[in-house]
Amino acid sequence: MKRNGHNDESIKITANTNTLKSVLEIQGNFQVDFGARNSISSVLGFRNQVYEEGIHESRNVVNILSINSILVNVDVIGGSYVSGRTQNTIYSFFPNVSPGYKIVENPRNFVYLPVILDKINKMETVVTDQNGKQLNLRGENLTIRYHLREI
Repeated sequence: MKRNGHNDESIKITANTNTLKSVLEIQGNFQVDFGARNSISSVLGFRNQVYEEGIHESRNVVNILSINSILVNVDVIGGSYVSGRTQNTIYSFFPNVSPGYKIVENPRNFVYLPVILDKINKMETVVTDQNGKQLNLRGENLTIRYHLREI
């Protein structure tokens, strides 16, 4: 828009902190097409449609932070339940830092779950969100320490 000599204020997206929704303000003869493929409409809470001049508040709240829980899953344990379903989750938590910052999590109460193998040759650990989607750690190092005990 700048390259074509248009005003910086022709299209503004701001936040309504009371409703947690986005506000799209369009001035002049402009349109914003959120119906385009791979649009950020769902992140900003808007419908997949074309918006014209005026002030538009998103129908839904902003969905920038889609992770509600981080689950640490390991394939050698049993006896764990997530949302009423059996799952190999050994630990879950909500990140206590803003996106982009290093997460340091120390479990407070140890819960020991049964190992489902007689002998452990290898363990596979997968870190997922609350929906089972594997997290992209973007090349960051991950350190997990397991505590096993014999019963």
